[in-house]
Amino acid sequence: MSITDYIVDIALILIIFRQIRTRELTPRNAILPLAIIAWAAQHYLRGFTAGGSDLTLIAILTAAGLALGSWSGLATRIWRGPDGAVLARAGLAAAATWIAGMGFRFAFALYATTTPGEQVIGRFSAHHDISSGQAWTTALVLMAFGEVLARVAIIQWRRWKLTTGHPASQRRLTARTADSSPARS
Repeated sequence: MSITDYIVDIALILIIFRQIRTRELTPRNAILPLAIIAWAAQHYLRGFTAGGSDLTLIAILTAAGLALGSWSGLATRIWRGPDGAVLARAGLAAAATWIAGMGFRFAFALYATTTPGEQVIGRFSAHHDISSGQAWTTALVLMAFGEVLARVAIIQWRRWKLTTGHPASQRRLTARTADSSPARS
């Protein structure tokens, strides 16, 4: 792993802490995560020959990322503030699922760079017919993409539902988050 890899992985883990404090939720909030994905796609995704169980590995890890990102997005508190702005705050469940996914990827990458890790992953890959290291890289990167995209999409969808003027949607979303929103000062 290069220093850039460490920085990106640690930044992806720590980005959730920026969202633990209450903040206004706007469409602009999606720009940074999408920019990171665009950069990572350019940097990490390379062509490879899909053989054996490579596509299965990629599908399983991508689905895991989508599930974790969805859980994190649904666990994020979203409500209307006193001035009508849509506010959001990641709680414990949102942060835990985010850290679980991003932390797993980082730990796996670190483990893969050790001699015992290389041996275990090599045996696992041979036993499960995974044909290349690039299949692992692609699977782990798409897991992160799934986590980021699911979280951003769900949070932005929930923001949109609160701002579109659909009273039934607003009542449901507000009722779900009203009890967990911070006390007004």
